[in-house]
Amino acid sequence: MNVRPAEPRDQVKWLQMRQALWPDCPLDKHRREMDEILQNSQSLAAFICEYAGAGLVGFLEASLRAHAEGCDTSPVGYIEGWYVDRKYRRQGLGGALARAAETWARQQGCLEMASDCLVANRASLAAHRALGFEEAERLIHFRKDLSP
Repeated sequence: MNVRPAEPRDQVKWLQMRQALWPDCPLDKHRREMDEILQNSQSLAAFICEYAGAGLVGFLEASLRAHAEGCDTSPVGYIEGWYVDRKYRRQGLGGALARAAETWARQQGCLEMASDCLVANRASLAAHRALGFEEAERLIHFRKDLSP
């Protein structure tokens, strides 16, 4: 296993994994966001996990946020997206990706790391807890359409 920063050569497989994580996101938006991450390494980061004989099997995207729920310092490292192909889960790859993001966040001056997951995503909740994340609070997001 090798975890490293994402590079332009990773974009085809990285895009496939992003589509698996966020299937409702349009392809052009995925591509724009990936380009933005690759061009803004001071405030955004992406890490790729390569697995022997399998190629790229996971990624983690992180950012710097001014604030995150439950955090007392600023900036805060924030896990924006975290994915490992189903076949390779529960083998420590997700943890290796998270540690790479934590190292990056420390290098950017962060004292805390934050993340989120949907309430129903028990696998993500368990993965976060296994890596030492503590639940800060539960939040319900609302939306209201204002179009005529």
